[in-house]
Amino acid sequence: MSRFNQKVVVVTGAGSGMGAATAKAFVAEGAKVVLVGRTEDKLKQVAETLPAEKVLIAATDISDPHAVNALAAHVAQQWGEIDILVNNAGVVVQGLAHELGVEDWDKQMGTNLNGVFYMVRAFVPSIIKRKGNIVNISSVSGLGGDWGMSFYNASKGAITNFTRSLAMDYGRQGVRVNAVCPGMTKTDMTAGITDDPKALAKFKDRTPLERPGTAEDIAHAVLFLASDDASYITGVNLPVDGGISASNGQPRQA
Repeated sequence: MSRFNQKVVVVTGAGSGMGAATAKAFVAEGAKVVLVGRTEDKLKQVAETLPAEKVLIAATDISDPHAVNALAAHVAQQWGEIDILVNNAGVVVQGLAHELGVEDWDKQMGTNLNGVFYMVRAFVPSIIKRKGNIVNISSVSGLGGDWGMSFYNASKGAITNFTRSLAMDYGRQGVRVNAVCPGMTKTDMTAGITDDPKALAKFKDRTPLERPGTAEDIAHAVLFLASDDASYITGVNLPVDGGISASNGQPRQA
């Protein structure tokens, strides 16, 4: 397929997991992709698997607004306007609200919420010119609560509603904004659960498809929402969770 020929895509958190899988999927369908992440070595490892003319490495801390502005200027200089922004970068801070510190809150919000805002602010003028779109990575944790993850839930819940509001604000300018809400997905970030048979069994018991997602599962959903196949879809927070969100929360009976 070549749904993204001549398109320029920016993917944050592109050094591993869902971001890397998404970047590779876009390139496979004809796009040029800007790989954004904190760690340049990880970005280089991803870039080495792709045609050199199709990737631009941009090591950036998206929680720093000045760094994001510099990123936007660099991309404009190298490749001009962009068509698609994928806000994938994220971190997880766990613990009870009264036991965690202000620095933990700032770390969580700095990447998961502020970083998305900074990226949107920097790139949306370009996206408007190209009549492009934005795909945010929220989470099922942005649709409901988790035990011991109130900071993460707050950050992802904000992205869920930020996505809706952006879709309303920019729709008249031809820009679509959607989000993918992954459930338990096998990545480096979740290795503590997916590599632990007992912990993974608990998730499987709650998941109708009885397996964790893969980075490629998420990438496929991102590409669908970013493509012309979804040209009349905006403001959607799409669960990609193996059916977890279909449940009302009660335990399996049989």
